[in-house]
Amino acid sequence: MSLKSNANRLAKLLGIAMVAGLTLAGCTTAASESASTSSSTSAESSESTGVKKEDIVFVASVINTTNPYFAANIAGAEALAKKLGVPIEIVDSEGSSQVQNSKIQAILAKGKTVVMFVNTVSSADAPIIVEATKAAGGFVTIWWNKPDDYEPRDVGDNFVAFQKHPGVSSGECTADRLAESIGGSGKIIALPGVQDSTTSATRVAGLEYALATRWPDVELVELRPSDWDPELAYRNSQDLITKYGSDIKGVWTADDGMQIGAMKAFEDAGRLDQVKFVSDGLYPPTIEDMRSGRGNNAIVGETFHRGWAASAIGLYTAYLAAIGEIVPSELSNDKRHSLFEIACVGPENFEDFASLDNDVDGWIDQLIINGPWDTAPFKLIGEGPEILPQY
Repeated sequence: MSLKSNANRLAKLLGIAMVAGLTLAGCTTAASESASTSSSTSAESSESTGVKKEDIVFVASVINTTNPYFAANIAGAEALAKKLGVPIEIVDSEGSSQVQNSKIQAILAKGKTVVMFVNTVSSADAPIIVEATKAAGGFVTIWWNKPDDYEPRDVGDNFVAFQKHPGVSSGECTADRLAESIGGSGKIIALPGVQDSTTSATRVAGLEYALATRWPDVELVELRPSDWDPELAYRNSQDLITKYGSDIKGVWTADDGMQIGAMKAFEDAGRLDQVKFVSDGLYPPTIEDMRSGRGNNAIVGETFHRGWAASAIGLYTAYLAAIGEIVPSELSNDKRHSLFEIACVGPENFEDFASLDNDVDGWIDQLIINGPWDTAPFKLIGEGPEILPQY
């Protein structure tokens, strides 16, 4: 099976069309939290300073469209936009910061008020995008990656929020499951994402901390950044198989898109049933592989979150700011730099989470009712920045 056909399985499961063109969208309504914190003066502020819905365009910017997570980002953004009746444009960054930034600039120049979710290619992109959005009078929520010292509360209301799931606990979860599955000893390889990515870095930190403090006989022989790209992960895995051969007992990847590529490489080398895999995301193609027991039950651990939820939460947060339902500078710090719940799962319990993909529209209805910080199973659980473990 080709890597592209693996990625396309997500589109079918979510019922979206994977399009090569670029278009995006967004969402609306007042969060229940805003009602309790802003009172009648908030309603007056909304009427006097909020942007009219007909003047808004949603934008969802993703790193690429070959990774199932980013396909899910698109699906969630489009579902929210449809629900709220707001037009949307999708930015496919094609793995390039330059492409990402130029496409966003072009949309900002069109004149409508941009309400934007961005999954940045690299951390350094966040200030560039935020400042351009601020200059154009738009509102943006960044997911996953930004410089550590660049905070929404220091920038202003146009940088509505930075949001993510914790990376350290994700890396620890999958490291523990991988180490246990290989009997607590042996050599493993790891495929992080983009090198300049705080998300990838925190997941790797969790991996390394777990190995150093709990699994001293598991040896991480090489880290090979694979840019969240299934094709690059495939090529890197081929190279590592040539280099280390049958010594490789386990493969850790920072997300399921790269795991798809890695598993294909080991399958082509005739070694898939001899190696264990862990990753982050529990994407629909991964669920299929776990259900089928592919590769002698090769996948032994995952963390659960959803790209469609991230984009919908991010867009809806920015939308509430745009229409005046929330004032970002009046929010608590955990709602400006937010950590959302993540679950550690394996073969014994993954089915408990898989069913959420069957009713994305229903989940978005709950998002609109409950607001961006209180919609299960992705509730707000803490304030960033993440603290890297010391050992």
